Amino acid sequence: MVVSVRHLPVLPYAHAVARKIVLYCGDITKLEVDAIVNAANPTLLGGGGVDGAIHRAADHPEFLAECRRLGGCRTGEAKTTNAYRLPCKSVIHTVGPVYSEHTPWEARRLLQSAYRHSLLEAVRHQLRTVAFPSISTGVYGYPKEDATKAALEEVTTFLASEAGSALHLVVFCS
Repeated sequence: MVVSVRHLPVLPYAHAVARKIVLYCGDITKLEVDAIVNAANPTLLGGGGVDGAIHRAADHPEFLAECRRLGGCRTGEAKTTNAYRLPCKSVIHTVGPVYSEHTPWEARRLLQSAYRHSLLEAVRHQLRTVAFPSISTGVYGYPKEDATKAALEEVTTFLASEAGSALHLVVFCS
């Protein structure tokens, strides 16, 4: 069943930035938003976890071909494709850090860069509602509590910026 972002409750915080953030416990591939973010591997050719789920849900050979044409993605960066059979308009592919390959400081910098570049891609493509999975917390081993803090810090900073004013809603999925 497709879930419309219009049916997700926004928390009644006084701060305008906080009213643009929603938590959703469910399948990111079922969300009807402008864009979902794929926690991809550097090849962008699919894998396990949310990456594999998004590739399966897109269910179109052209999705993989479009990913292949992008030529991969470096850690901390993001690239956008069409969504094909997903209920969203676009998929923003980003690559988070493998936690054990970096110092904690560098891993945090790269993780926040992945969130920031994903949001910049959304603004560049005029996508107003964006849903994120928890980037790097699966097989990439990033501690969930630390990743959550880094993600919230980066997203709230971006939403408070001039560029962030173009976004209407950011959904964090678990």
